[in-house]
Amino acid sequence: MTVEQVKPETTGTPAPGLLEPPLAGGGVPLLGHGWPLLRDPLAFMSRLRDHGEVVRLKLGPKTVYAVTTPALTGALALSPEYHIAGPLWESLEGLLGKKGVATANGPQHRRQRRTIQPAFRLDAIPAYGPIMEEEAHALTERWKPGETVDCTTESFRVAVRIAARCLLRGDYMDERAERLCTALATVFRGMYRRMVVPLGPLYRLPLPANREFNRALADLHLLVDEIVAERRASGQKPDDLLTALLQAKDENGDPIDEQEIHDQVVAILTPGSETVASTIMWLLQALAEHPEHADKVRDEVESVTGGRPVAFEDVRKLRHTNNVVVEAMRLRPAVWILTRRAVTDTELGGYRIPAGADIVYSPYAIQRDPESYDRNLEFDPDRWLPERVKSIPKYAMSPFSVGNRKCPSDHFSMAQLTLITAALATKYRFEQVSASDDTTRVGITLRPQNLLLRPVAR
Repeated sequence: MTVEQVKPETTGTPAPGLLEPPLAGGGVPLLGHGWPLLRDPLAFMSRLRDHGEVVRLKLGPKTVYAVTTPALTGALALSPEYHIAGPLWESLEGLLGKKGVATANGPQHRRQRRTIQPAFRLDAIPAYGPIMEEEAHALTERWKPGETVDCTTESFRVAVRIAARCLLRGDYMDERAERLCTALATVFRGMYRRMVVPLGPLYRLPLPANREFNRALADLHLLVDEIVAERRASGQKPDDLLTALLQAKDENGDPIDEQEIHDQVVAILTPGSETVASTIMWLLQALAEHPEHADKVRDEVESVTGGRPVAFEDVRKLRHTNNVVVEAMRLRPAVWILTRRAVTDTELGGYRIPAGADIVYSPYAIQRDPESYDRNLEFDPDRWLPERVKSIPKYAMSPFSVGNRKCPSDHFSMAQLTLITAALATKYRFEQVSASDDTTRVGITLRPQNLLLRPVAR
């Protein structure tokens, strides 16, 4: 989904006498609002708009500012007065490093985007079509009618394989996808704790949870080192993202260093796999919970394909299928919380924001806001029809962000999600089994706790 980029009018040099934002309720001694963010973070973030458009939070001794309206989140994302930084990104540096495109700012970030952008241009996506088709249909072939499917494992496997085969040109074995799935679950859960309760010294103690986190993080970085080493040893230079990184130059015209190559591969492989896999899980949950829309997807695919297997070239014609994907991302965004840091004294929504302050906002809360959406909690893909979408406020739906931090892989991700949804809904109906748990597991991303489905042949 493309959002028009405009110059924000709500930020700039603060005028004298600006007010301090109100303090949100619900804090507790010592932990402040870290406790409700741990206990029920989605409900807590969703209630913040009741306290104002900008409110103060206390995370331990730290003051953080929360933004609660679509217009202000758009202004925040587009303004050069706020950089990628804050509790979220500090917690992610252990995974993404300090030299990857996800966490860099300024000239380094602009150079890195120029390096990776050609791989995600709209006209580059069709070259990945055969791989996306192959993996989507292999997924449907692996599943057998009546057998229980572990959706967490399967969703990660297909997301990792598509990313690796398209962007790193590696035919990686399922064992690596399993390692990545297991490690990411542990790492992202631990990083969320570190973000909302920033008690640094305690996380260095040799406690079981800390040891498990450190082992998982080490395995992730080992996996990336294996990928880069294999490419170097092969001597091959396919036209892909990894070759572009190995040949990239820094601001002085010298090759980028090994740490930046490592961090860039991590930034490409792991967050993308995590967010796409989480979205696939929510799409499977939606197909099981809303069989009427699964049937509409099947009917649409058959009307477009005439009964042949769905192909990449069909994706643009699958309007309802695309709307199902967008609506699933609206209600269950993989990335549910984001942070920025003010680089100068400024103002937001009429409130003073001091230099160095961290600002947090929740796409989950914004995308479920009853002031932006009619029947806001209903799964309604038709709200994205042209005649209805005009009523949705700007920035109320920005699944790939906006501005210079807009996810470069938006078209890539939408293509694979639409194709996978079409392939699955055409071949199967889905039922949750008795041991399934589709409640929301909250970490850095959102996903079902333990989604187990039984495919039923159509």
